[in-house]
Amino acid sequence: GPANAPLNDFIKSKGLGEMDRDGALARAGTVDEARLAKLLQHPYLAKPYPKSLDRFDFGAAMADGMNAEDGAALLTAFTAAAVGKALDLLPHRPKRLVVSGGGRHNPTIMTMLASRAGVEAVPAEALGWKGDAVEAECFAFLAVRVLRGLPISFPTTTGVPQPMRGGRLAG
Repeated sequence: GPANAPLNDFIKSKGLGEMDRDGALARAGTVDEARLAKLLQHPYLAKPYPKSLDRFDFGAAMADGMNAEDGAALLTAFTAAAVGKALDLLPHRPKRLVVSGGGRHNPTIMTMLASRAGVEAVPAEALGWKGDAVEAECFAFLAVRVLRGLPISFPTTTGVPQPMRGGRLAG
């Protein structure tokens, strides 16, 4: 799903900083449940895997016309509920979700992941991972596989017809 990008964009558009620090705005706001239900009807959220998003497929405009608190509450609820919809598409729904990236520092996101996605949300550090480095470590892992001529894409994960190697060294 979109993670916390729409929320961050909304906070910036209101001139209130880079993010909803500690989830304070969302916690003080009220979720417009009818508006949330409409947002959750987006076709992407029901599309089967494999699928991918562009960074700007979901944005601050989802909360147009709302005050800072209610907009933050709506977008935080959307993030959490979108995760829940994604988990529902898996063959076996996990009971626990390991959260990395900036959203794990937002207690309101973490709380809403539990209530709206129906899953225990734990920060990556609870498993001894570096929560700010998970994505970078993933790309480093893929780079090593490319250098060794190993596949990085598989039929069961991306729908390719056979395991495929990625990239080509240039230079």
